[in-house]
Amino acid sequence: MDFVYSSGVLVIQHLQNNYREYHDFLNFMSTVGDPRNIFSVYFPLWFHLSHNVGTKMIWVAVFGDWFNLIFKWILFGQRPYWWVQETHFYSNDSFPHLEQFYITCETGPGYPSGHAMGSSCVWYVMITSVLSFTRPSSVTSVQSFHRFRLLRSCLWMTFWLIQISVCISRVFIATHFPHQVILGLLAGMLVAEMFDHIPSVYNASLKVYIQTNVFLFSIAACFYLLLKLTDIDPLWSVTKAKTWCVNPDWIHLDTTPFAGLVRNLGALLGLGLAVNSEMFIQSCKGKNGCKTRFKLMCVTASLTFLQLYDFIKMPTHTEVLFYILSFCKSASVPLSVVAVIPYCVNLLIGEEDRKLR
Repeated sequence: MDFVYSSGVLVIQHLQNNYREYHDFLNFMSTVGDPRNIFSVYFPLWFHLSHNVGTKMIWVAVFGDWFNLIFKWILFGQRPYWWVQETHFYSNDSFPHLEQFYITCETGPGYPSGHAMGSSCVWYVMITSVLSFTRPSSVTSVQSFHRFRLLRSCLWMTFWLIQISVCISRVFIATHFPHQVILGLLAGMLVAEMFDHIPSVYNASLKVYIQTNVFLFSIAACFYLLLKLTDIDPLWSVTKAKTWCVNPDWIHLDTTPFAGLVRNLGALLGLGLAVNSEMFIQSCKGKNGCKTRFKLMCVTASLTFLQLYDFIKMPTHTEVLFYILSFCKSASVPLSVVAVIPYCVNLLIGEEDRKLR
């Protein structure tokens, strides 16, 4: 692997030396690929446009991040910013220098890339959903098929431009090697494609959501204990990050392996509670649920609420407390987007309609 890693270091040095003027853009694209944006931006927007797409997006994101965690524990992928500090591959006079940035010091293993995997799976869901909605029927004109083909080409070009930009950004900031982002990108697409063949998630009961949560947590916990029993520290990468990050303030607890797990399990449970609640049935499934005004008000209120909600930071002095509060906060996001906010909007519209009579 040293040859693969050293080749990746050359790519990183080339990007940092020759494309420094694109630093702000690449940092932005790295933010675009952040899996946390799935819950705070993509999900609230898409759920109110299509309940099925929004629901599928959460399932894909949760399973994608869960697979990412398991793969990282199995593959033990190094990250560039600490590998160059510890390797004996180089002689003393050829030791490479990699610049670190404020988003470089992620604490989990590097293989595969969580950002590339999360970005590709959610964008794959969005692109295929748009194409499914716009696909012409067999009785439409030739012009409609031509327009559809043009749209399909444009959408897939957009998809690849975004994914390539996200991958390059993760390599540029020295948090991933090139092969790690490539695997992440492909794995994310496979997970999204897999859920195209599992339509049962659209109408899953609360029992299914709870069982899925317990299953995912149990497998992750058993794998963690298995590693501990074999004298392998599952959190070995956290120690390396703390050792080699140039700025301790750049290390964040929400990038640890368990932070992503509790975040995703919380979101999945919150979605299960929401879609099986009376508030959701009365609002989104009621007479106002199909109205454009209702959907626009829900999207606007949800996005505004979540941007403000993001300012609430979890205390990090105790890891267990951080994980518990992160789980609760993540569960409250889909619960608010799917049930509470639509219910309030439905009441507001009903009150306005009564005044107009």
